[in-house]
Amino acid sequence: MLLKDIQAGQTCVVEEMHLPFEMERRLEALGMTSGTPVSVLNRKGKGILIIKLRGSRFALGYNITNNIKVRLN
Repeated sequence: MLLKDIQAGQTCVVEEMHLPFEMERRLEALGMTSGTPVSVLNRKGKGILIIKLRGSRFALGYNITNNIKVRLN
């Protein structure tokens, strides 16, 4: 399942990311690593999500959420 498919209010766990090298390293530096729980707080249009990750809120666009594989808790 992809992160873009998670509904608001659901929590999932990151399995793997398939992003450009710099973007993937940046997300890892912010705490999004394999096995990290991610809560979807809000959905804004097609695949644009507001997430809660390790106590911080982030907005992720469609190109990012479409390339992060997750599983539901």
